[in-house]
Formats: sequence, structure tokens, C-alpha cells
Amino acid sequence: MAEQRTHRTFEDLVAEGAAVPTEGWDFSWFEGRATEARPSWGYARAAGGRLARATAALDIQTGGGEVFDFALGTAAPDRPGLLAATEGWPPNVPKASALLGARGVVVVASPEDAPLPFADETFDLVLSRHPVRAHWAEIARVLRPGGAYFAQHVGPASVFELVEFFLGPQPEAVRGGRRPDRERAAAEAAGLEVVGLRAERLRMEFHDIAAVVHFLRKVVWMVPGFTVEAYEPQLRALHRRIESEGPFVAHSSRHLFDARRPVARP
Repeated sequence: MAEQRTHRTFEDLVAEGAAVPTEGWDFSWFEGRATEARPSWGYARAAGGRLARATAALDIQTGGGEVFDFALGTAAPDRPGLLAATEGWPPNVPKASALLGARGVVVVASPEDAPLPFADETFDLVLSRHPVRAHWAEIARVLRPGGAYFAQHVGPASVFELVEFFLGPQPEAVRGGRRPDRERAAAEAAGLEVVGLRAERLRMEFHDIAAVVHFLRKVVWMVPGFTVEAYEPQLRALHRRIESEGPFVAHSSRHLFDARRPVARP
């Protein structure tokens, strides 16, 4: 199949990448067309271990619920009695509700920049995989004393080889955003204790231009306002490069946060 795809036209590949639905965080469509190395810590499975020991858990910015669903499956039958998730992108909310409802999860539509719609000290575990931004004060507020925030974040300059192919060189203020040391400082300023922080940079490969188009439509903050029409010259140039040189290589950046809300001393 990979050999057949190399002979398809630019127009056919772009049309295919533009037609694939983007709801949720299921990346199975990319199989055979793009690859990304996974962090060594295995976030979803590790989150399942945390869920097995929790009594009330929240997943922030759950997407289509796929990662939370997998983690809950690994935790079964020792799942928390109280389960909730938030999602800010409207098309994802019914998708997440349908998937997670069978697990007893209440999915709440909540904008990413809004306060969390839960009372103080509701959860002993808060999870998140790739939040747009961690609202540290809100995370600390909804955690019970002794509760944990366990999350995988996108790190600095993630996939910037691709971003800068389309947008040109980015200023250091943009490239340095999401630095784990800065996020640690923000978490600590909100009253959390960071007990673990790991970071890795991981190889990605895009094997055809359809994969690039779908990726940029799905991960909308990479090239804001991306459309095939607006970026056709760059897409054509990248298509020619992939055909002549092989897969386009980029690197994702990930870090794993393990933070606690301290127990107040008597």
C-alpha cells in the first residue's frame, strides 16, 4: 500500500487528508502514513494505575475520551466511584460522552480557559493528556489535600520542523513556550508540590502529504488558520520533498508531570 501511495497525485492526497474527520484523539488513521515514537513512561497505562488507587477522578480536556477510556479499562474493576471529564471543543463532547458514558463518566462541556465546573476539593486525582494549557490554580482548587495531578504535556518547540516549514522561523518566545521548568514554577506558585517531572523528545515521520494535511487540520494550534488553499505552495513543495527524499522528519516534545496538593499541617 505504501508503494501505491507514492504514485498518487498531489491533488488526490491533499483531498484525502482534507476529507478525514478530525473529531476526537483517535490517531489510527495515520497508521502506515505517519509515525511518532511514544514516551518511555507509557502515560495511558500509568494513568490506569493511578485510577485503580483513586476514589474520585477528573480528566481535563479529554478530547474524544479515547485515552481516558483506555486508562479506565486498565484500572478495571478498581475504578473510582466518582468519574468526570471536561472537553472544550464542541464536536468532541458527544463523542466523549458516548464513549465514556459506558464507564460511568460524566462529561462536562467546559471551555479550555474557563474555571473548572466543580466544587473545591472534589477529586483526589486529576489527569490530563496534552492540555492546551494547564490552569494550575484551578487544578489545585479541585484537588483534595494529598491529591495528585498526573499528566502528559506537550513540551517546547514540539513538531517545529513542520511548523517552521509552513510559517518560517519562529521567535524564541514562541519556541520556548511550554518549557517544563516554567510550568513547574507555575505549578508551585499555585501551591502544588511537583514530585516528578520527566521530559523526552521523540522522532516523528510523515510519509505523505495527506498525513501532513490531516495532522494540521486535527492539531489546529500548530499552524493557526491552516487551510489547504492558504498553504498550497508550501504543501506542494513539501509533497515534492517527500517524494524525492523520503519521509519528512520532525520531533515531538513531551513531559510528564506528577504533582501533589500538600496536606495542611495541623
